[in-house]
Amino acid sequence: MKIGFAPILLIAIAGCAVVPASQAPSTNAPRHAEASAAPVSPRASSPAPLPVGTFVLSGEMTQGGWLRGTVPVGTTRLTLNGEDVAFAPDRSFLAAFDRDSGPVATLVAERSDGSRVTQPLSISKRDWRIEHINAARRTGGPSEAFMRIREPELAAINAARAEQTGATGWREKFVWPVKGRISGLFGSQRIYRGEPGSYHSGIDIAPGAGTPYVAPADGVVVLARSGFSLEGNLLMIDHGMGLNSAFLHSQELFVKEGERVKQGQTLGLVGASGRATGPHLHWSLKWHDARLDPLLFTGPMP
Repeated sequence: MKIGFAPILLIAIAGCAVVPASQAPSTNAPRHAEASAAPVSPRASSPAPLPVGTFVLSGEMTQGGWLRGTVPVGTTRLTLNGEDVAFAPDRSFLAAFDRDSGPVATLVAERSDGSRVTQPLSISKRDWRIEHINAARRTGGPSEAFMRIREPELAAINAARAEQTGATGWREKFVWPVKGRISGLFGSQRIYRGEPGSYHSGIDIAPGAGTPYVAPADGVVVLARSGFSLEGNLLMIDHGMGLNSAFLHSQELFVKEGERVKQGQTLGLVGASGRATGPHLHWSLKWHDARLDPLLFTGPMP
């Protein structure tokens, strides 16, 4: 969500060897033979126990939401539902919940003394805007000709999302990239005679063609390409810790791949490139594979 969104000792004992009588040294052996016996290994020390561990958590504990937090002292590994979650040297971290996240999630911190701190999380369900259509969903997938174009685009998008730039924008309060009419909500979906279509993966803002838009948080440009079949002119920014923004349908891009950008810096102009019915900015957020609601990062449109 982004409250508390909110956490064996191993004792090694040196063994004592028993020497069979047939191998015992003769009582006539020189005294200095006793000094040649192997020294006994000292008892291995146990890890010092840590103080009681707790998580400090805040955020939006709901589908499409996020949490920021601090792991307990001594944490060496953090997981969410069994999957590793990175945390910074100051013990702070970001985690998030997919649009279709279940009602329960679990954070587990494994600590240097062998202890574990477990934090269950309750994820609230959202009421998405669902439109029921009295028509059959289109059958058949994309053509082979289209996929020859699309596959390299998807490969570029996936490679960009996998980049780790060390950006720290994930720590910030996000701002709106542009202000205007919201023409499409995150999570909205059409149901075709009982068969669900794909849900809307971002938020659409329609301020008018040519309107400048800005970076919602600090980050590094990991993709800036023109002419994608669906996205048109596509810009992607890594905010760090697995969180990234994508901006679709731009009329023009002002930044290039590898460039570090600051919150509020102009990135491009709103347009209608790619598959768009009119000029708008489609802004989507992902944390690893989880699709997130930008509204939960910014708050309502001012």
